[in-house]
Amino acid sequence: MKRIATGAALTVGALAVAGLAFAPAALAVAPGSATINADCGSFGSGEGTLTATQDGTAATITVTSSIAAPIALGADSIQSTLTLVKAGGGTTTFTATENPAMDAGDSVQVGPLPGTVASGDSLEAFGGSLRISVLGITITCTATAPQSPGPFVFD
Repeated sequence: MKRIATGAALTVGALAVAGLAFAPAALAVAPGSATINADCGSFGSGEGTLTATQDGTAATITVTSSIAAPIALGADSIQSTLTLVKAGGGTTTFTATENPAMDAGDSVQVGPLPGTVASGDSLEAFGGSLRISVLGITITCTATAPQSPGPFVFD
């Protein structure tokens, strides 16, 4: 009886390992991050980093800017909408009120901002915008050139 139980356990374990070996690969966006140069009007300009993740048709993008927060800001106090341009035409938006707490002088960071993507979507910041609203003030930032190393392509 002990031998049958051991054999059954080994068989189940082998099937589990085989199942993992043949499981579909996780979806991924490439590149995982890109840099942009952005102009935010009278609020400044500078380099920013966009970091993207994907889980099926759900995607998130976090934006970290070289622009400094003029005042301390509480967590989840910035309403943000990032609009990216699709290679085939149209746009995709990522929207949320998500940000870490920031002290005055810290780099402004928003996200993760959730959005919906389709397999094969190619999204670019150049031609789109980042609109942030905080304390009743809305700031619009636009990329001054294409993002580097290139657009986000979703699997």
